[in-house]
Amino acid sequence: MLLFILRRLAHGLLILVGVALTVFVLFQVLPGDPVALLAGQRSDVATRAAIAADLGLDQPMPVQLAAYLNDVSPVGVHARDSASAARYGGVTLLPLGGERAVVLKKPYLRRSFQSNKDVLDILLDHFSGTLWLALAAMLLAAVLGIGFGIVAALRAHTWLDRTLLTVSVLGISVPSFVAGILIAMTFGFYWSRYTGLNLTGQLFETDPFTAESHVVLRNLVLPAFALGIRPLAVIVQLTRSSMLEVMSQDFVRTARAKGLSKRRTVLRHALQNALNPVVTAVSGWLASLMAGAFFIEYIFNWKGLGTVTLRAVENLDFPVVMGATIFVAFLFVVINIAVDVLYAVLDPRVKLS
Repeated sequence: MLLFILRRLAHGLLILVGVALTVFVLFQVLPGDPVALLAGQRSDVATRAAIAADLGLDQPMPVQLAAYLNDVSPVGVHARDSASAARYGGVTLLPLGGERAVVLKKPYLRRSFQSNKDVLDILLDHFSGTLWLALAAMLLAAVLGIGFGIVAALRAHTWLDRTLLTVSVLGISVPSFVAGILIAMTFGFYWSRYTGLNLTGQLFETDPFTAESHVVLRNLVLPAFALGIRPLAVIVQLTRSSMLEVMSQDFVRTARAKGLSKRRTVLRHALQNALNPVVTAVSGWLASLMAGAFFIEYIFNWKGLGTVTLRAVENLDFPVVMGATIFVAFLFVVINIAVDVLYAVLDPRVKLS
């Protein structure tokens, strides 16, 4: 298993390098002048030249690319002076002579053009909001999806089964941002007096009088439901098909022939064997939900990676957009590796190679 994890980490590293190359080249060709954003339109030539030199924007593109990859990599070559130590931190692995050394450090995603804050700090500050939203959406989708899938399998080919399948197909077909707008307007605006739910809001709110932070779970309901509609629909169909396949096998019929009740047969025999592909799908959807939360967060004004990234796009804050893209790609790689290992643990027939 260790060899498998190392091999997948190597593949993931190649993916991250490809993502970094793509976003760097993409933002090089997009319109917009970072120097003008930082210096202002009325700045003089000397000021702009100084800012361009500080950012390395006066260098040829290959040199800029090498510098960017060196910054975002956890292992890079940097000067051993006080300025570099403050920017990169880390531990010296190999002195190269002179004032340079190979350093193990945290990735440096540059600084925001708008706030001049470290991009990694901005992303980590907003990451918890996206994580809680994705976990809530996944929990909602898993509980309801497995429950409805079991009901559909036990009532196969009846009106209830056909209704659940039809609704699940609609859930898969409707884009998340469309569902988010409809849910927000219906339950958070027109019917808010009946539902008691807000159109916008945060999970953690601060009392203006006591300055104490407290959790407001009702603000999580609508964005989590909007984000979880698609995985919910997928899990319903996956659970139904898996349950029907397992219930037709010999060991289930044998359990019934020995006198076990239908409920015990379903819960202790059929469901346990049918949940392996469902658990894998649930785990795999988590990374997709964290990326798909971008538009949902924007619709509900939720503090997360999506909100800060889309606002950065509006303001041409390229370092934040580039950093968010690499950050989400890293999450995809880590979660996919974890899902592969989890699948092998749940299903002994799967061998990691």
